[in-house]
Amino acid sequence: MRAARHALGLALCLAQVPAIAGAADFSDPDWPCIQRKVESLSAGLMWPGPVVRVQLSPAADELVETLSLRRVTLEEAETLVAAFVERNKQVDGQVLGTIFYSVFDNIAGTRQRLIAGIARYSRSQIALSSRIDGSRVEMAGLVREKNPDFDRIDKLEEQIDWDERIYRDRSQALTYVCETPVILEKRAYAIAQILLKHMPR
Repeated sequence: MRAARHALGLALCLAQVPAIAGAADFSDPDWPCIQRKVESLSAGLMWPGPVVRVQLSPAADELVETLSLRRVTLEEAETLVAAFVERNKQVDGQVLGTIFYSVFDNIAGTRQRLIAGIARYSRSQIALSSRIDGSRVEMAGLVREKNPDFDRIDKLEEQIDWDERIYRDRSQALTYVCETPVILEKRAYAIAQILLKHMPR
């Protein structure tokens, strides 16, 4: 009866174990996201015309740091930029362009670190999936033995259950994390549009 119970447990385990997540970009096995992998962004595609970077005032530097924060909503960003321009009537296109490029550098840096983190995350998932597969193979071999080592089988069942739970939790978190590079790209573009509204005519 005990052998039958373990055989049933093994069958359930085989049915439920997660497969290795397939990468959307098949040229990069470390990229697990549905979203297409875009390594780097182009500020020139978001800001029209060349920008000669100028020395920013402390107030402009503070605006850059604030606009770079994801917790600052775009509505708040609109208000902050409008207030900055109102207080600094001498602001010209080069100042606004420098503010954008500085914000862009901050957002792009955050995005690059995130993409590198996703790759590490993916590799850990692949390693965990391989460990689950190895445990399944070992468990199947033990169940087929004439005198199965039920203590070892129990330990493998517990390990597989724990690893599967971790795998599923990570996979759910990865769904959100994979959206973040796109969110950052959209934020950079939105900040550009906000600043462009205040370009001198």
